[in-house]
Parts: sequence; C-alpha cells; structure tokens
Amino acid sequence: MTIQLPTGNGEFKAYEPRTEPFAATPGTPFASRTVFSAAHVVADPFADVSPDSPAAVDWDATLAFRRHLWSHGLGVAEAMDTAQRGMGLDWAGAAELIRRSAAEAKSVGGLIACGVGTDQLTGPATLAEVRAAYEEQLALVEESGAQAILMASRALAAAAKGPEDYLEVYGHLLRQASEPVILHWLGPIFDPALEGYWGSSDLDAATDTFLEVIAAHPDKVDGIKVSLLEAQREIDIRRRLPQGVRCYTGDDFNYPELIAGDDQGFSHALLGIFDPLGPLAAEAVRVLDTGDAKGFRELLDPTVELSRHLFQAPTRFYKTGVVFLAWLAGHQSHFTMVGGLQSARSLPHFARAYELADGLGLFPDPKLAEERMKNLLSLYGVNQ
Repeated sequence: MTIQLPTGNGEFKAYEPRTEPFAATPGTPFASRTVFSAAHVVADPFADVSPDSPAAVDWDATLAFRRHLWSHGLGVAEAMDTAQRGMGLDWAGAAELIRRSAAEAKSVGGLIACGVGTDQLTGPATLAEVRAAYEEQLALVEESGAQAILMASRALAAAAKGPEDYLEVYGHLLRQASEPVILHWLGPIFDPALEGYWGSSDLDAATDTFLEVIAAHPDKVDGIKVSLLEAQREIDIRRRLPQGVRCYTGDDFNYPELIAGDDQGFSHALLGIFDPLGPLAAEAVRVLDTGDAKGFRELLDPTVELSRHLFQAPTRFYKTGVVFLAWLAGHQSHFTMVGGLQSARSLPHFARAYELADGLGLFPDPKLAEERMKNLLSLYGVNQ
C-alpha cells in the first residue's frame, strides 16, 4: 500500500509507509547527560477564538504529553519557544502552564525547568521595567519549585543601549535567583527581534559579553543554552565556560555531534526537536550512557535530516511541524494550534515531514499516522 505525497513542484511521489515503529521502552533519567525536551502546547480545538485571542489550551492533552516525555527519562523545558511563547502563548497562558506543569512534574518525579522572560510587557519599556518583569516571572517559577531558564528578552533587546545594560540586568537577576539558573541565548534566526542581543550584532563581541555575565556569577549559573545553529561557536563557548557550568545545546542542526562531544568536553541538551524525537532520542542517550558514542551517533544521526527540515527558514515556524508530528503520532486528536499557527507551513512541507518521521519509526501506530496524513491531503483536494 502506498500514499501519494506532493513534492512541491506540482508532482506526486508514491511512498510506502513502514508497518512497525521504532522500538523504544520507557526508562529512568540518564547518567551521562542532562537532557531536556522543550515541549509544545496542545490547543483546545473547540474554543471559539481567533488568532489574536489569548491561547485556549487543552490542559489534559498538554500535561499528558509531558508525562510521555518524563516516562522516557527526558526532562521538560517548559514555557519556552517550542510552547509558542510569544507566538500565540502570552504571559498569562505561560504562567498557568508553568504552574500546572511544575505540579505535574512534582507528582511524577519529573525533571522540569521553566522559561523566565518579560513577555508581560506589551510595548516599549525602560530597563527598570524589564528588570521588574523578569523578577515577576522568576518569582513565579521559583515558587512553583521548577528550575528557572532566563530567556532572551525582546524588551531588553529594544531597551538596551549596549553591553553594559545586559551586564547590569542579568547581574541583578542572578544575584536575586535563589538557585542556579540556565541562561538562554536565542539567536535572531529563531526570533528576528533578538538581533544584536548582548549589545552587539558582532557575535564575537556578543559572546564576550555573554561569558562576562557568567564569569561574574558562576555560582548562580547551572548552565547555558545556546541556540545559534553554529556548532563551532557553541564548542568555542563551551570550552570557555567556568568549571562546573554546563552547556546545553540548543542547536537543532548539529545536536548529535555536540552531545557526543570530543576529548575536551561535550554538551548536554535542551532541544525543541526532542519533542517529536523523544523515545528515539532517549534510547540514543541510554546507549551513550554505556560509553558507546558510535552507537549513539548511529541512532541519532539519521534524525538530523528531519530536524533540519522542520527548522528550515523561516525557522520560527518549526513549531508547526512539531505539533503536526504530535498529531500524526496520536499524542493529540487534532492538528490545531494556538494562534492559528497550523497554517504556517505548506502541504509539501508536511508531506516531507511525514515521510521522514515515518522512515525513522517515530509513529507508535504507523497506520493511524497514514490515515491522518491522508485526511490532511484530502482537505487540500488530494484524494488517494
């Protein structure tokens, strides 16, 4: 049995879906690496909302997906970019998501870290207002019992005049943090509003400022997450970190080599692509736990083509592919997203994502995935 998939040039190709999924079993957290999956949110498809409305979230399905990740030993990075933070999920929705997910993590013993930003600011803000917004969110995350991830701030990028403003704001926040945090450097490829973060569009200068923040407060920085999609830059930064400060790769293009590491170190992981790859990624890290770096790469390297496809420009719309695959995998009953973002990718893009994910065995029920893909094709006028 084959399915006809559009190729993007007006033609179709016959694809024969696989019949058996990748065999992965739940397990405990890992020994050699700390691994977080940034998780998506499930929209409520029955809410009468517009793309401009506050997010209507299906909380049961959203928390069920987090339990799925925890069951495989992965940590959950909550209320991050993958959860459509600032692209459909506002601060009120993110705050509720943090409260609910942190409580769920506590109930099942799951690892969780939550995003702290300034997205309650909806217009131009002063540096004092940026600090206050960060403080409000940091307090909520710490009160929830989760680890804090200090995310890059659009408001700070707009308000800061130079590196000294970043040093002041981040220094203030790190002094206030009750526990070590993760610092997140999200590049403009993910969010154009973050161009020139750390006070310069020159990445070498920006890196120096970033590292200066960490060097001044190494006891308050558990690690850094770098999402610049430049493997060598991440390696260079990793080698310059103070002793005990971890690097969590956020590079969805080069993650296998960065996690495997070299003779001078390795990266842990905090990745959006581990949302759809969860069980397979977990299996790969368990192999790495045994010291088998070759086996780890053999499992994870074939996933890079799918990741690069989902994260292709405009990269910020990768969330659409992530939710699409969650629907095909049966983790949710519909393909609807907060903010109407399900419309952000083309039918040929979905078709290729389906083909690549099915080839990896990511769908627990390949037949269900095939039926849902055919249903989507029929909505576009493509009958099988």
